[in-house]
Amino acid sequence: DMGRAAKLCSTAVVFALCAALAGCADLEARRFYRAGTDALDRGDSQRAVIALERAAALAPEISAIQNHLGIAYEDAGRSDDALLAYERAVALDCDNRAAESNLRELRARHAHDSQSDDPRASPDGEQVHDLRSSPDGDEPNTGQGAR
Repeated sequence: DMGRAAKLCSTAVVFALCAALAGCADLEARRFYRAGTDALDRGDSQRAVIALERAAALAPEISAIQNHLGIAYEDAGRSDDALLAYERAVALDCDNRAAESNLRELRARHAHDSQSDDPRASPDGEQVHDLRSSPDGDEPNTGQGAR
């Protein structure tokens, strides 16, 4: 049937076009990833954020891009954004040890910062435990993350 052959041919063309476009997006994402990583190496966190955000928009499924974006955010003083980027990196690839380490270290710093900002802390910096805390003594999971 001629109509069926035309549909199969047009479907093949669409798939080829999508693959080509995906390949172009992938190349563009790699270019932005390299530019962002180079900016990080130079200490230019603002340019790194811009480039790595573009890379992440083009290839949101790449864990390494999310991890480097987290580093750039952290260097730019955007720790909440860094935390989200590290969490995405780990969610995308649970074997990404660098992202795991960055997440753990950042969470640890957040926990330390929140304890030192806590008005219940004693003058010597020790945490004063609230007697109204849960009966089993469980503390909320603040996570432990690092860069």
